Amino acid sequence: MKESKLQHVYFIGIGGIGMSAIARWYKFKGYDVGGYDRTPSELTGQLESEGIAVHYDDDPSRIPADIESTLVIYTPAIPESLHELQFVKENGYKVVKRSMALGEITRDQICLAVAGTHGKTTTSTLVAHILTESGEGCSAFLGGISKNYGTNLLMSSNPIVVAEADEFDRSFLQLHPAIAAITAMDADHLDIYGDLAHVQEAFRQFASQVHETIILKYGLPIKQEEMSARIFTYHFDNPDADFHSTNLRLSPDGHYTFDLVYPGGTLSDIRTGALGWVNVENSVAAAAICLCHGVDGQKVRHAIGTFRGARRRLDEHVNKPGLVYIDDYAHHPAELESAISSLRGIFPGRKITGVFQPHLYTRTRDFAPEFARALSGLDKVILLDIYPAREEPIPGVNSELILKDITAPEKMLVHKDGLMALLEKEPLDVLGTFGAGDIDRFIGPITEMLEARQ
Repeated sequence: MKESKLQHVYFIGIGGIGMSAIARWYKFKGYDVGGYDRTPSELTGQLESEGIAVHYDDDPSRIPADIESTLVIYTPAIPESLHELQFVKENGYKVVKRSMALGEITRDQICLAVAGTHGKTTTSTLVAHILTESGEGCSAFLGGISKNYGTNLLMSSNPIVVAEADEFDRSFLQLHPAIAAITAMDADHLDIYGDLAHVQEAFRQFASQVHETIILKYGLPIKQEEMSARIFTYHFDNPDADFHSTNLRLSPDGHYTFDLVYPGGTLSDIRTGALGWVNVENSVAAAAICLCHGVDGQKVRHAIGTFRGARRRLDEHVNKPGLVYIDDYAHHPAELESAISSLRGIFPGRKITGVFQPHLYTRTRDFAPEFARALSGLDKVILLDIYPAREEPIPGVNSELILKDITAPEKMLVHKDGLMALLEKEPLDVLGTFGAGDIDRFIGPITEMLEARQ
């Protein structure tokens, strides 16, 4: 990736969270960086403000003409029919997937990675924060925007790199970490994998590529005898796990304090900077990585307390007496269940209304009953239409598939164009918005509307 003749790096799908981090890295390293995305967003706007040329029409003439000095990086979320993608493949450009570019960047560094079908963004962001706050420093390629640093890329001269290891399209098999955590191995991306057995097989392959230490969520089906790296287990509060929390205390503002039991002893009175029980578990996993890497325990304790979380992960926008609004990226049933149960734990006895936008036709088809079960933990469910992303519609697959099995006291379908008008009339107590599509476009308007309420 660092050939002396390379001058231009062009991204197809530059607005994706993982793609934009790599684009920023190449820009930081002095290359001419630009790219295409389908629609403008806050992220593409930030890239443009940083001097990266972004356009939104599928136009091969925008691609640098000098084939020999141009590297093209694309995301598999882009359809094969895109003219720009076809053009670079047919005209001799060096074309690589995002995962290969990240694998190449991390190859000569000490890589600390976090994989898992959910939990990996917050955990990897916390690992990067602990290393930064401790004074050691790291570079980090994150799958979300760190609220501490306002970015998905951290840069350091230290040869430590933190990477979110994405299982989509088996991308994480390009990484060979020194230490890696695996947070979950649920059935997901079945359009890629087919079934849970193949998902688990890919995670085992990833684990086999770890050199030193695997931090494994307690109970996941990976065996020590199959791995060359040593395995430690972690869990929210199971005392059989090598790393676990104990003596859990909840403050009125939704932040937990806990003691961390680990093979070296106990770290007492760790206060989570991010909300909910799920962030206790994420803190246990991140602490395990950093303690195994050699970070001082008291520095780990301090950093967890100053961690503000990742944007769109139990992200607190309004929290005043009688009115709360929290947004979360949850788009898989297990994530949704964790987010909703965390809200139940933080705000016991209060009426929780959730707005959910299903993401992908295939995921809705594969997990409709599981989505319904997770959403049934709410008091009122407002369900939006499916966000298609890269997919074409599938006959008979729509949000009604989920709605019909929801057992919450109140449930309804609404088109997103009518969402704000509906919420303006709702007597809200605790509101959550959930999903990985364009539901994030409502965060600003909802926050503004609720802040104006007396």
